[in-house]
Amino acid sequence: MPDDVVSFDDLRFPSLRGRVSASEWDARVNLAAAYRLCEMFGLSDLIYTHITVRLPDEPDHFLINPNGLLFDEITASSLLKVSLDGTIAYQGHADYGLHPAGYVIHSGIYKARPDAGAVMHTHTTAGIAVSSLECGLTAMSQTAHRFYGRVAYHDFNGPERDPRGRERLARDIGDRNVAILRNHGLLTLGPTIGEAFNYMYGLERACQAQVAALACNVKINALSDEVIAKSCAMYAPGAGRRYGPLEWRGLLRRLDRLDRSYRD
Repeated sequence: MPDDVVSFDDLRFPSLRGRVSASEWDARVNLAAAYRLCEMFGLSDLIYTHITVRLPDEPDHFLINPNGLLFDEITASSLLKVSLDGTIAYQGHADYGLHPAGYVIHSGIYKARPDAGAVMHTHTTAGIAVSSLECGLTAMSQTAHRFYGRVAYHDFNGPERDPRGRERLARDIGDRNVAILRNHGLLTLGPTIGEAFNYMYGLERACQAQVAALACNVKINALSDEVIAKSCAMYAPGAGRRYGPLEWRGLLRRLDRLDRSYRD
């Protein structure tokens, strides 16, 4: 084929509607929605990051994006089904397989955290910037107070493609649901995809605010330790409602108004 002729891949995936359990189909639809929303809110990085959901009826399996699809191309039927040991249980297109780093990061967390139902990882500009600051996330804003003191940090040791690094990643994250991967990006997890997405949305906003404030190159208004402690306590687990489930329903309504093709 001449170099000046563009060829497009055939991205047709066989529909799995009615061919998988109701719980798996629901997980697929919600995860596909998360990818579309990730693109909508500017959280994607072409094909290089990943969001996953553990299957509720098969906790040793999770769903992940096929390597090579842009986030706004992902549908419920296109998602890979992978076991924690790396076996691909379902692949809808021969050309789009499993990304090594996606498997390593997500399988490592699912192995260590039985409570994790979904995991989200991003490479946003603000997230990478804060992950590269020695101070990490500071308590400069109310938005940051939801996470301040509750963030796990994982030191960079090269791209996360070696399965032998999973234990160190899981150890560093511990029992926390929000992590900053040093010089790399952000990671969140939760019992549901809505909660993992909400953690990421809030953490990203906190990072954006911090980067924007630092860029002004003027003195930042410092809050007292007492005010920070009071504000952070209001976001403590169990101190209020769960963030995510209510917002997720609204996000799905918004997505459905714009484009329902993720549900295919």
